[in-house]
Amino acid sequence: MAQQAAGAAGARLSPQVDALIRAAQRGDQGAFEELVRLYDQSVLRQAMNLLRSPEEARDVYQEVFLKVFRNLQTFRFDCSFPTWLYRIVTNVCLDHLRKRVVRKEEPAVVETGEGPVDRMENFEEGSAHADPERQLWNRQLQARIEEGLQDLTPRERMVFELRHYDGMRLRNIGEILGTTEDAAKNCLFRATQKMRSTLGDFV
Repeated sequence: MAQQAAGAAGARLSPQVDALIRAAQRGDQGAFEELVRLYDQSVLRQAMNLLRSPEEARDVYQEVFLKVFRNLQTFRFDCSFPTWLYRIVTNVCLDHLRKRVVRKEEPAVVETGEGPVDRMENFEEGSAHADPERQLWNRQLQARIEEGLQDLTPRERMVFELRHYDGMRLRNIGEILGTTEDAAKNCLFRATQKMRSTLGDFV
């Protein structure tokens, strides 16, 4: 339910969520806690998808809801709450990605079979009789994808993952990043070209 609510970034708020927001804005702590309960898994999932690091995702999760708590009074219902919330998540994740670049840190490697961010491994485990050669090919492809993602700028990576992993429309991505649909489309094109270059024979 929460994922569906947060995933529909452009959807109108239900009367129940609307009422919770207004109550939380009036200082109702229980209403705020209910909002967190409704959207916490969506926030954590998005952070893990974008950062591919469970440890960083947990940090982002805490930072996001602290920002929501501090800034909920500024929400004016001129966009959907999920769009507003996603905007906070993506901005916090962008900050983390930029810090990686500044520090020249190696990105967190997705552990085999560890955590929900390891999509390729989860897919392989779904088949008890997977072909070993196919498993090896999948692992190689996964490693190449990780390499390609690290070659993208933080903004390109954000657009690429929101589009291909979260399945968002470019219009919604533009709204979340505070830009236009055309700008998001151009950013996605650049990211896709870089990924194709990195993947080479895999595509």
